[in-house]
Amino acid sequence: MKSLKTRHVVLAILCLMCFISYIDRVNIAVAGQLIRSELHLTPTQLGFVFAAFAYPYAAMQIYGGWLSDKFGPRRILALLSVIWAVATILTGLSWGLSTLVLCRLFVGIGEGGAFPTATRAFTFWMPVRERGFAQGITHSFARLGGAVTPPIVLFIVAAYGWRESFIVLGVVSLLWTVLWLWYYTNSPTEHPRVTAAELEEIGIKTRSVKDAGRDKTPWKEMISKMWLVTLVDFCYGWSLWVFLTWLPSYLSEARGFKLSQMAIMTMLPLLAGVVGDTLGGVVSDRIYSRTGNLRLARRSLLVVGLLGALVFILPAVITRSPVAAVGYLALAFFFLECTNAVLWSLPLDIAARYAGTAGGMMNTGFGIAGMISPVVFGFLIQRTGNYQLPFFLSAALLFVGAMCALKIDPLRKVHDPEEVVVQV
Repeated sequence: MKSLKTRHVVLAILCLMCFISYIDRVNIAVAGQLIRSELHLTPTQLGFVFAAFAYPYAAMQIYGGWLSDKFGPRRILALLSVIWAVATILTGLSWGLSTLVLCRLFVGIGEGGAFPTATRAFTFWMPVRERGFAQGITHSFARLGGAVTPPIVLFIVAAYGWRESFIVLGVVSLLWTVLWLWYYTNSPTEHPRVTAAELEEIGIKTRSVKDAGRDKTPWKEMISKMWLVTLVDFCYGWSLWVFLTWLPSYLSEARGFKLSQMAIMTMLPLLAGVVGDTLGGVVSDRIYSRTGNLRLARRSLLVVGLLGALVFILPAVITRSPVAAVGYLALAFFFLECTNAVLWSLPLDIAARYAGTAGGMMNTGFGIAGMISPVVFGFLIQRTGNYQLPFFLSAALLFVGAMCALKIDPLRKVHDPEEVVVQV
């Protein structure tokens, strides 16, 4: 039996981070109706609680990624995880709208730079041929975290209460931080378990790897090559935020599912996203391996995924059958998530050792969508009394994203004055 590769252990630890962080992100939606009832919040106020996470989340994308480029992902990701863990624990101690919003702001600060930093953590650890899979599997674990959040949170709520659910989950995040600091190094060349054979597999031809460090960040060039990716990520993120924040309320209020049915009905669409995340990355890598055409490998998954989500969101809203609506939403979320691994591979493709900053730049689109989408969704529900118009708006943005994806070029790379010695 071959020994487990060190880079795959690193990948597993980052998968665990994505899993835990998404539970801490989505738990507010699952407990939302209980919190709303106890603290006497309106739908619009609850929408602001949902959206509070997204403002610092968006603001931290570029800054968090830049910090990981400059100081290394090991220290930065540890700091960020402590921030969101403590804020999650404090959410359980909230007594009103203001404290809920404040805690969610700090969860957003902590998680805001986490995914760009995780992307930066892959720069020297993953060869090009494994990047789609690596991004796909990590984000599959993120969606798995979102999918299992309803039963986990509802179990803790039933046994103890909604406040205790936040405290328990925050403590788990702190334990992950210890694991990260114990095992990860910024480069495989620094890790005692990495052999010369594995360095060759990764594609590093020397044990002296040049990092971004104190180099001047090429902001203007990165903006010119990443802005379209950011726009597509915004269109993708708008619909994703709808699933992550309003899905439990939609299934309860618009489709009439009882609390006893909510866990499974909320989990099914999110589980479909787990499959989509991994499959999108695997298919993109396979297309690249067989054709050598990176443009085709990235663009095709983006277009098919966004248009597929559009095709299934529309009947999900129109059908009269609650069970059929869940099935259509599952298919929509599956196709939506087929794009995610590709979106997160593009910063690595385009920016290499500046991937933290580029990843943050891209995910700013997702963060801005999160600032707007939950509030607009809640406002339209309050004004119209139904969920159809908000879902139609999501469908329109999916079409815009698919058209923009046709113009994305992963071969327009950011110039590196001191090229990293990594085989690509």
